[in-house]
Amino acid sequence: MQQIVDFILELDKLKSVTRQSRSKGSDRNENSAEHSWQIAMLAYSLEPYAATPVDIHRVVAMLLVHDIGEIDTGDTIVYATEGWEERKAAELEAVKRIFGIVPEPQRSHFLELWLEFDEAATPEARFAHAADRAMPPLLNLANNGQSWRENGISYERVIDKIGPPIKAGCPAMWEYLRSRLEEENRKGWFK
Repeated sequence: MQQIVDFILELDKLKSVTRQSRSKGSDRNENSAEHSWQIAMLAYSLEPYAATPVDIHRVVAMLLVHDIGEIDTGDTIVYATEGWEERKAAELEAVKRIFGIVPEPQRSHFLELWLEFDEAATPEARFAHAADRAMPPLLNLANNGQSWRENGISYERVIDKIGPPIKAGCPAMWEYLRSRLEEENRKGWFK
């Protein structure tokens, strides 16, 4: 029991990892724990629109573990263009350390979920990626392009980075976002 308590208290550190997106209508940036909760709810809400049928419980489990490595590595904006391989290696080491706190079989189960999400090879992982990639632009759209403007992100960069994973996992969400992004691009929200 102590290992589980220690693990859960270690996860509390995810609340201190600040992300680039602000909470809707707020001057406060969201944290990674809030992001994980919100995309889990987004996935539950979008389940009928998944590209293929998915085990939603597995999807939500992936979404709850996918950012745990940020406890050690911090958050990097999805539009960053350099250092992804090094970042993924550092995150893997971080999740191995953090999941190592909890006993088996949870340790292996959580790592398996994290790896499945990272590889994006199953329908569940692709759908989880779609939810993960959709939430930041949804917040940006609600906040007048806040993090795109602050970080000088171009329309093309947004489309290229988030389009393929969202379309692969949840085509209906991609159609919605593509239309909204085109509209805001005409308004000049992007670099």
